[in-house]
Amino acid sequence: MNTEKSHDIAAQLRPVLTRLVRKMRKLSPINTPLSQTERAVLVSLENQKLLAAELAVIEKITPQSMGQVITHLSSLGLIDKTPSETDKRKIYISISATGQDMIQQVRNERDEWLSHAIAKVCNTQEQEILKAAIGPLAKLVEF
Repeated sequence: MNTEKSHDIAAQLRPVLTRLVRKMRKLSPINTPLSQTERAVLVSLENQKLLAAELAVIEKITPQSMGQVITHLSSLGLIDKTPSETDKRKIYISISATGQDMIQQVRNERDEWLSHAIAKVCNTQEQEILKAAIGPLAKLVEF
């Protein structure tokens, strides 16, 4: 595919994906008092324990700001803190069962909305096109 054609696709795809992501972010539970950064931290902690400094690097925020995020998440019972066995100055942060439940609730709500929207506005052929697009879109995410 030539560069001009890929540029045209990018110019059309970017705003559509941006709007879709924004719309799905708005679907988070109304009673969830979390910022986007706080939600991202919970997702980062899903399968691993990390230090606050590591989380700050991942989220591209200052250690002081990460400290505030961790304090808030801890006050809500969404994370657990575990001292390092080798260096008691280090505290590992992990997601709690309550935090995992919250993330799953948000995902379920977004999946339900997206499923309903696809069924409502896309015919069978369009649904097949969306299904076929998942692979190429996943490649873009991994690029």
